[in-house]
Amino acid sequence: MASNWSVCGICDFRHVTKPSVVWCSECDEGLCDDCKEHHSISKSSRDHDTVPIDDYQNLPTEVQQVAQSCKIHNQKYQIFCKIHACPCCAKCVIDEHNDCKVFVDIDDVIKNVKSSTAFQEIELTLIDMVEYIERVKKDREENLLSIKEQKEKIETKILQTREEINNHLDLLQEMLTEAINLAIDKENEDTHTFLISVEQNEKDIKEFQSNHLKIKHHASELQTFLILKQMERDIAAKEELIQSFNKSLNHHHFSLKIDTTLEKFASNIKTFGEVIKVMKPNAIPFVRQKDKQAAQSLVPVPAKSIDDITLTLVQSINTYSDKVTGCTILPDGRMVFTCYHPRGDVTVCKPCGSKDFEVKPGNAFDVVYIGDNIIAVTSGYYSHDIHLIDIKLKTIKKTLNVGSSNDGIALYNKDLIYCARAQGLKKISLTDDSASTIINSKLRDWSYVKTFNDTIIYTGRDQSTVTCTDMQGQIKWEFRNLSVLKYPLGIAVDNSGNVYVIGRDSCNVVVISPDGQRHRQLLSTRDGLKEPNVLHYDLITNKLLVANVKEKAFLFDVTS
Repeated sequence: MASNWSVCGICDFRHVTKPSVVWCSECDEGLCDDCKEHHSISKSSRDHDTVPIDDYQNLPTEVQQVAQSCKIHNQKYQIFCKIHACPCCAKCVIDEHNDCKVFVDIDDVIKNVKSSTAFQEIELTLIDMVEYIERVKKDREENLLSIKEQKEKIETKILQTREEINNHLDLLQEMLTEAINLAIDKENEDTHTFLISVEQNEKDIKEFQSNHLKIKHHASELQTFLILKQMERDIAAKEELIQSFNKSLNHHHFSLKIDTTLEKFASNIKTFGEVIKVMKPNAIPFVRQKDKQAAQSLVPVPAKSIDDITLTLVQSINTYSDKVTGCTILPDGRMVFTCYHPRGDVTVCKPCGSKDFEVKPGNAFDVVYIGDNIIAVTSGYYSHDIHLIDIKLKTIKKTLNVGSSNDGIALYNKDLIYCARAQGLKKISLTDDSASTIINSKLRDWSYVKTFNDTIIYTGRDQSTVTCTDMQGQIKWEFRNLSVLKYPLGIAVDNSGNVYVIGRDSCNVVVISPDGQRHRQLLSTRDGLKEPNVLHYDLITNKLLVANVKEKAFLFDVTS
């Protein structure tokens, strides 16, 4: 917070101390009654939103402390750099972002941020978490009542049995009752301890909820935007914690097992019985409203016609390689390139295009991001291994020996689908490493594959074909047109199911309609293509990454 909210900033500048009654986030200062009136009619500030000073004071401290102007140059933020995902003042653009090419007006970025999907999802998640906590509390309370009833039944049964046997079993009765009480007391103690943890988390979540509501009503758009990522991280951490509650929700059923020889051989019985605790699974799933809505109604995304697709060059990238055979875009905007031969390494570039780091698995053909900071890298002809590489730790996490050469690779749910050359099209489970065959027929070397919904699309370089099948390998359509596409290699699919294909010998990028019936050339040598090899479509940002075999790659914005 740049100013002292308790005193009027204008009066303070004139060396007059007057208490502020409202706060203007755009001016970043408090205003007294007199200055508030002038502020509301002044041409430069009449459109500014103000909030009562008491409401502003109730905002979370971290929101109040969000800097709304550049600390380095002491100027207001005016621009948002999409490459570095940060706000900039005019001097920042010149001094630190001179090479960046993707800027937007900060007002356009923060406009309607409180009605954005991300902000609304936080609100829904907080509601879901509070509701879930209430369900967990109710379940534990019911469990305590059930255990109490079980305890009463067991004690009654003990007394009934005790009346039928000799008085010399009094000691055994006492021992068994003590055992029951110990077991149940331990269960009650564990449950109460768990409830204390649940209630503490409930308190934390309600505080998050209260802060969220205050931000929603009283924080500026810029404050909301700048604190949004921290809020998402905090809520995600708390959400992960409460989902772990399921591990502690099993019901323990107490009963009594009476020794069957008691009635006939009372004098020889060494024990009165034993307390049996049976655990009955009782998971209370934590389901977020957005997940329930997705499951209940899948609203179709309007199809993107290939006639309306437009590519706009965002930047050119040095791939630091002389034989790029695979590429992908990570969730944080970094780009990954695989160099097949002779280096066999994986290069990760920052969003600005500079090199971040390299990993050298020994062989590297194609690459796909599988989540949790893990990429899967195939080996091509030189090895039967698929490497799972941790890009956070910059090391190989796991190696899968699939028993064949492996070229193009794609992710489908929890399976990796890969081109196994002579052994056809195969998949391997990331859960248990089990493998199966989708297509038995031989695939040509350097075949690439992608999935869309429940279909598989792969290329055949020698016949210049692009083939679409279902998940069982049954062909749905095949595209072949030598006048427009020769020697197809890399392949990608957008959110509408349009298929983007590299033509190496035709030196172009062609888009094919989802039914395989129509096509259109999007890029050619005039766009910088020179022996193009691979491409990747980022479904989140709608960007297309196209890589030549040597040195150059190009990032395009895709619009329709």
